[in-house]
Amino acid sequence: MRLFTPPVAAPTSAERIRTILTAADSMTVVTDEGRVDVSRLQGAGGPERIHLHPTDEWDADPERSGDEPCPAGAEAVRATLEFTDVAPTPVRDRVRARVVLAGWLLPESTHQGPAGSRCMEFGHAMLDQGGERTSVGLPELMAAQADPLATCEAGMLTHMADDHGDLVDVLLRLVKPRRLLGVRRALPLAVDRYGITLRLEHARSHDDVRLPFPAPLWEPDEAGARIHALLDSARRRAPRSKLRD
Repeated sequence: MRLFTPPVAAPTSAERIRTILTAADSMTVVTDEGRVDVSRLQGAGGPERIHLHPTDEWDADPERSGDEPCPAGAEAVRATLEFTDVAPTPVRDRVRARVVLAGWLLPESTHQGPAGSRCMEFGHAMLDQGGERTSVGLPELMAAQADPLATCEAGMLTHMADDHGDLVDVLLRLVKPRRLLGVRRALPLAVDRYGITLRLEHARSHDDVRLPFPAPLWEPDEAGARIHALLDSARRRAPRSKLRD
């Protein structure tokens, strides 16, 4: 009899997009006139820089679901906003995901967003992650919440990699032995409310493994207890042989 293994809890596509936008310190704006790289100003991430508006015509006419909405007014500029999520640790292939927001930038003279932001009539959002692309609409995006660790994840991962590499070796005890065959190096790749992800690097390839927390966290200060719970569980298992350098 084959036993059913429930999927490991992970953020939804909409949650990943919100998290990437919240943590972003730069973006690329692409219009018919070219590409412009924009750095974060005054500590504001993507959601604070861009104020998204729904498209009434888009929502009201389901027959147009495959077309780009066209806002009223000739001054609107078709644009895409590109965000790249880069791992803070020195893993192989550091780009973890890419996000594209497509729509129309509205003229500042007629559309005033919150201070320091620009209004955009939203078309769709696209998440490119792990070789898969997922399109997300505005209602789903607005209903999702950014991960509690969005703005502190980078510091947590670099601290673990730089100062507590031995803990990664302990966490590897939670990984199935067959997945460790041929692994030369393991580094923390990501951490979110549901768990921590390790990147297992082979000679010419790599593999990612998620280690779920006993329960999702709701506040950043709960992360320490969740990680220690994983470590306690790992220490109760027999140690594995060390990875090859």
